[in-house]
Amino acid sequence: MDDLNALADEHLIAARANAHGRSAHLLLRQEPLRQTVIALTAGSALDEHNAPPAASLQVLRGAVRLTAGSGDVDLVAGGLHPIPQERHGLLALEDAVVLLTAVND
Repeated sequence: MDDLNALADEHLIAARANAHGRSAHLLLRQEPLRQTVIALTAGSALDEHNAPPAASLQVLRGAVRLTAGSGDVDLVAGGLHPIPQERHGLLALEDAVVLLTAVND
């Protein structure tokens, strides 16, 4: 069993050392389910991309903005939100770590 707190700490340190301000770790892959820990430094972003068939985002540390044409949503540590079924992006409002859970085709 992976320790999410330890992974969050580890990847936030790695994101701070990365020129792009990001670090990620594929935590679970049991097709079609995937869970990924993603760390972003304040101001770093994941550019707009297509949505998987079903997904959610849980904030483990910090604060993020989930951006989409249907409207932006700000989330803080402890927050959980579905990923909209449209192109979307993610912006770190402060140093943040999220758990992305996705069901892929």
